[in-house]
Amino acid sequence: MPAVALVTGGNRGIGLGISRRLVADGFAVSILATREEPTDVLEELRAAAGDPSLVRYVRGSVADLDDHRRYVADAVDAWGRLDLLVNNAGVAPSVRADLLEATPESFDRVLGINLRGPYFLTQEFARRVIELRGPLEALPEPPAGPVATVVNVSSISATTVSTNRGDYCISKAGVGMATQLWAARLGPEGVVVYEVRPGVIATDMTAGVTGRYDALIAEGLAPVNRWGRPADVAGAVAILASGQTPYSTGEVFHVDGGMHIPVL
Repeated sequence: MPAVALVTGGNRGIGLGISRRLVADGFAVSILATREEPTDVLEELRAAAGDPSLVRYVRGSVADLDDHRRYVADAVDAWGRLDLLVNNAGVAPSVRADLLEATPESFDRVLGINLRGPYFLTQEFARRVIELRGPLEALPEPPAGPVATVVNVSSISATTVSTNRGDYCISKAGVGMATQLWAARLGPEGVVVYEVRPGVIATDMTAGVTGRYDALIAEGLAPVNRWGRPADVAGAVAILASGQTPYSTGEVFHVDGGMHIPVL
């Protein structure tokens, strides 16, 4: 049985790029998303996997804890193991509003999906990983590599202020702290946790502000002078999911063309 990956929001944008890469790397992939089952996307992924049973789709919301349990249980029932959780699903505010005009409804929605949801999905995933692994003291020797990996997809907005979408920035800053918390708690359990922090990536989320970012990129927003692509983020996730960094946890992997580098 191949390694098993759970990818939230893995049916579009950055998430679809991650799903494609993980399937290409030999993972069985289960996607959690709120939309009706995307037949064309699943056909593509199943063809790439070479076995339709290696790609699953669960309709549900990362904001719903009952859906967490259903999602994780579906993968365990189908494949009997859990190796990777990619907390990718996220939303921008429905309306970009100045801090003085922002609403609590938008704040609650954005943080519920971007921060609260991944936080508790990680909890559910980790509990099941530990259950499947069994007590550490019962193992003949400590595992040679990670028992499982969690990758949180956050944003350059974790540290870069946008005063017209404060809720989004706060949610991504929270993901950064959640990564540190889970890395510290799960390290002794054999689970490593990382954060991938994208910059300006060409997806439907950024489509509405293409002109603005085109101008910023032309003015030197980042040393690598182009838009990022979902495949760029997927490559970072693939590296961290490969088990090649077993003595690292809590790390932040920037995928922003160097945008995070302070430049005078």
